[in-house]
Amino acid sequence: MGVDEAIKRAVEANVPRTMSILEKYPYVTELAKELRRAKEEVIRNLDYYVDKTIKSLEAIGARAYLARDGEEARSIISGIVGKGKVIVLGKTMVGAEIGLREYLTSIGNEVWETDLGEFLLQLTGDKPTHIVAPALHMTRERAAEVIKRKLGINVKADPSEIAQAARRFLRDKFFRADFGITGANAVAADTGAVLLIENEGNIRFTTVSPPVHIVLTGIEKIVPTLHHAMMEVLVQSAYAGLYPPTYVNLVAGPSSTADVEQTRVSPSHGPREVHVILLDNGRSKAAKDELLWEALLCIRCGRCHFHCPVYRALDGSWGESPYVGPMGVMWTAIVYGIEKAGPHAMLCMHAGTCREACPMKINIPEIIQGIKARYVRLMGNGGMVHEDRR
Repeated sequence: MGVDEAIKRAVEANVPRTMSILEKYPYVTELAKELRRAKEEVIRNLDYYVDKTIKSLEAIGARAYLARDGEEARSIISGIVGKGKVIVLGKTMVGAEIGLREYLTSIGNEVWETDLGEFLLQLTGDKPTHIVAPALHMTRERAAEVIKRKLGINVKADPSEIAQAARRFLRDKFFRADFGITGANAVAADTGAVLLIENEGNIRFTTVSPPVHIVLTGIEKIVPTLHHAMMEVLVQSAYAGLYPPTYVNLVAGPSSTADVEQTRVSPSHGPREVHVILLDNGRSKAAKDELLWEALLCIRCGRCHFHCPVYRALDGSWGESPYVGPMGVMWTAIVYGIEKAGPHAMLCMHAGTCREACPMKINIPEIIQGIKARYVRLMGNGGMVHEDRR
């Protein structure tokens, strides 16, 4: 029983559940249309919204940074964290994009993934195969074997028992952590509020228990208002098949209290510092690209994966980690370049089911076709990277 069986089980569980959610809550599809319009507004005026977001973050007591690329983002974070610290990570794809866990470990920190899927990948060294469920390729039998071999914990091949074993192991890490690092599902430009959705509760621990919370997210996660940020939370969770989400976390600066004479002071019980790093890493260039700009609308629900015949045929290994599946081909082009995305684009069958499944109605087949064309031109040029690289 291997990877193909694990993905088959996941598809059979997710697809009917998501369809049932969308039928039961039809307002979600209307919210998706409004959300697309709001995200298009940000992409058209990206510099303005990045600047506005930074000012809003600073106004609520957070420390805001704009990182041009992965190297600068790692440098900013290492300057905050230093060495010899305990760090817990609350599932950040952007962190995986820049190799953050590996980097922080290499400079002498103890770093733990706390999302169950990411935790299992950390133990095995595997690459993620889905953007919402990174250990999608791992059967319950293998997960139980890995926990026994790596942690010395005997556990049955049962999802509930596997989750409880991870819970017990990680609880101590949360309370010893010096820093908690998360991504973001949305960042509201008008208020600086960061929204994170989850079902496990690990992100809530990561944002509250350590004395310092660091947010690392892409600039495409910015939306005009807190209203739109809440909208993105609802749409993303519904299309991921996890609706309503168990937890919605809103972070708007360090912890504070106004219980004495209504005078607001900080910190209180939660973090004394909040740092927000907004990563570009090809995104602002993509916003000006007539082919790739639409990919910035992606809300990372992962629904396109489950409806894609190529993704299923390749056992989830289609794309450059962490960006796999149909959306992953587009994001590989944005982050790593056409020369990396091209070979993956060539495998696309253009079934069109990804566009039909996408809540933002991104024309994924057309974008992948354009990536193919650019890749062919690039190879025809002897593989030399020129101005049409992205």
